[in-house]
Amino acid sequence: MTPGLLTVAGALAVLGALLAVAGVVALLRARLLAFAVRLLLGLVLIFLGATLGAVSLGLQGYRALTREDVAARLEVEPKGPLRFAARVTFPDGRQASYDLAGDEIYVDAHILKWKPMANVLGLHTAYDLDRVAGRYRNIAQERTGERTVYPLGRAREVDLFDLRQRYAFLAPIFDAEYGSASFVPVTRRAEFELRVSTTGLLIRPLDDRSR
Repeated sequence: MTPGLLTVAGALAVLGALLAVAGVVALLRARLLAFAVRLLLGLVLIFLGATLGAVSLGLQGYRALTREDVAARLEVEPKGPLRFAARVTFPDGRQASYDLAGDEIYVDAHILKWKPMANVLGLHTAYDLDRVAGRYRNIAQERTGERTVYPLGRAREVDLFDLRQRYAFLAPIFDAEYGSASFVPVTRRAEFELRVSTTGLLIRPLDDRSR
């Protein structure tokens, strides 16, 4: 989560609740205009606080993006015709292995781009790896061959991508970009760095030697 964002969300929610209580007090004193204004403003602040809190929860698993970050290390090794093994090592040391069909390895990611108004709160471009898959260079094989796809991301309580697609009012806050992907052929045992930049994913060989 983002501590600063949670603090702002909590402060807005508390202020909104206080205004709502003040509105009820105004109603008891028959001050209808003050009641309406305070209650409306209180509800707006509570809504904003809840929204920021949801955004903070939704950012779990995302990594802040600088100019270009190493998102993972990939190790691939052919195991037979149109078959290869892949091991993914994440920056935190976590590893996962996959048996993939095809002659290319494909990885994609979700990238969140925040608008300037959100940057003021300390929110900047962030990313989360989504899936790894085997890919066929030949189109006919891609249509009829075995499909092997595995998730790389972790389940989250709040899905910011889903929220952005469902609610247009979030458009001024951030853009949710799909389809940021990269793939390379697997012809021998090799190691690659999966890098992510503000323009998308890149897969770069660590060296040109087979192992």
